[in-house]
Amino acid sequence: MKSPLILTSAFVASALTAIGYFTAGAVTAFNAESIAIGLFVGAFLSPMIIKMMAGSKSSDDVKTLYVGNLPYRANESAVRELFSEHGFVHSVRLMKDKHTGKRRGFGFVEIAAADASNAIETLNDSEFQQRTLKVREAKERPEPS
Repeated sequence: MKSPLILTSAFVASALTAIGYFTAGAVTAFNAESIAIGLFVGAFLSPMIIKMMAGSKSSDDVKTLYVGNLPYRANESAVRELFSEHGFVHSVRLMKDKHTGKRRGFGFVEIAAADASNAIETLNDSEFQQRTLKVREAKERPEPS
């Protein structure tokens, strides 16, 4: 299931491209140059709008949970499905080894802040694919000095 932000971002990107196309066409006669200008304007503005929309979610709305002791065969969709039973999941990141590409047995789930404590209580020390999960609120990474 795609998040509403992704759907909205895709819609905004295509809308801005169309706006750029029609704006350029209205200013000058329809020709290859005006079409190129319109597409450029839309393509240039779309990523900027998407970044602003993605940055607009405040940290008060979302909590990041650390999920440890994950089975190595678990994938993002299985973890998302598990956590979705306990709240709205924004994202799932399962960590992999840089060199081998194999999963490392832990990851992070961004979940709605209102649902985080329920998910922690319910899923911590629960069994998932024959492993006992460790779920807690993730610690902030220290800033490099």
